[in-house]
Amino acid sequence: MSRLSLLVATALLATTTSALASSLLATTDTIGNALANSSESTSDLTFDDDDDKIVLEARDDAASFIASEGAIRGAHLEAALQHIRRQSPQLEASDRQLAEAILAF
Repeated sequence: MSRLSLLVATALLATTTSALASSLLATTDTIGNALANSSESTSDLTFDDDDDKIVLEARDDAASFIASEGAIRGAHLEAALQHIRRQSPQLEASDRQLAEAILAF
């Protein structure tokens, strides 16, 4: 699985899981189900090294975006957000959620 597909899965996970869980078991079940659903929805997407490059180049911009509460929007981050949304139009993640996912990789 490429980094971009993992990024998409992470962003889907962030938008579909509950922020609070009553127990470790509930959290584990929720994450497992969301990951299964994410991988099913992204399994038909194809990614290449250029996808990874676009996302990796956006890491510094993503950090600035998060640190500035969204005030700083670098060109690399904008390109990565547009690219991710073109590749995964079903994705309903905010710019902040995607920036956080970019930083996770």
